[in-house]
Amino acid sequence: MRKLPVRIWLIVIGVFGALVVLTLAVSATGLISPQRLEPGPLREVFSQPSMVYLPPRDSLAAQQSTPCDSVTGRWIDLAPLNDPRQEVGVAALNGLIYVAGGFHPDGSAANTVEAYDPTTDRWTFVAPLPLGVHHPGAAAVDGVFYVFGGERSSDSAPSDATFAYDPATNTWTTKARMPTARGAMGAGVVDGRIYAAGGEPFGENDFAVYDPATDTWTALPQMPTPRNHLAAGGIGSVFYAVGGRSGAIGGITSVVEAFDTTTGAWSQRTVMPTPRGGIGGAVANGCLYVFGGENNRSSPVGIFDQTEIYDPSSDSWRSLTPMGVARHGIGAATLGNRVYIPGGATIEGFGVTGAHQAFDLATP
Repeated sequence: MRKLPVRIWLIVIGVFGALVVLTLAVSATGLISPQRLEPGPLREVFSQPSMVYLPPRDSLAAQQSTPCDSVTGRWIDLAPLNDPRQEVGVAALNGLIYVAGGFHPDGSAANTVEAYDPTTDRWTFVAPLPLGVHHPGAAAVDGVFYVFGGERSSDSAPSDATFAYDPATNTWTTKARMPTARGAMGAGVVDGRIYAAGGEPFGENDFAVYDPATDTWTALPQMPTPRNHLAAGGIGSVFYAVGGRSGAIGGITSVVEAFDTTTGAWSQRTVMPTPRGGIGGAVANGCLYVFGGENNRSSPVGIFDQTEIYDPSSDSWRSLTPMGVARHGIGAATLGNRVYIPGGATIEGFGVTGAHQAFDLATP
């Protein structure tokens, strides 16, 4: 076989290299790209045609933690509650959002419990509470949904009952009673234990912890600022109590207090920008979010639409996109990078709604 001249080989190698470089350049511009799964069609739901239901983004990028100082967020309308209620208990468990109890429009205490599936945008009724209550505390630990305290009827008779829901059997079990009967408390989970602070009509300073492993409640050092209708959450080893009110609707506060579960001591933190009670709070990616509330004297319906985020690492607050549907009497719970807020009221006092929205934290 006749050998090719060296210069011919050099030409061949040069052409091949140029083709490789050209291919990489075109791919980088997006003209050549791997096959992508296109998102499904958007469908409008609920009452605002400008907002749409979007299935939760479960990509790797959407699941990565978002620093508190870079969150912007957006509001998304979702399927409303089957049974509209306000002053509800809300928690996330096994990929579902649970809503328990609350006020019906006629002022009666509900024993209704619904579960929301974000993958289908549907609510399903599950076994009802053994006792109808409004203003209950709620939390989920180790596959169990706990509902505690609350008020039994429109005369605000407080309850000290604790109930545990097992989704595997769709049944409720009665657990140990709270040290004091109260509703409208703030609740959060730290290290597998449920902390409950404040409340009404008694116990505005009361603070206790429930250990599901031993089925016991233990009274703790009282919360320094007496209040009810507050928001709360656990981040790391610290339980945060935020805002709320003392006594009636007008007694709102912006105070923030933190209980260190390792030292057993309370401390003051930077106050929330907007004093308000009747709020919802949730923890996501190491940040504490506070939504809505009532006693807004600048609003004709008396409701706040504020969304504010607290960064414990810098002890600072920042305002985010206001709620699409301003409400009070709400609970909030986090799944992935969304905070879900079902039900509540759109008027100060009584104003029951079935509205359901999520605050999407994922960056575009």
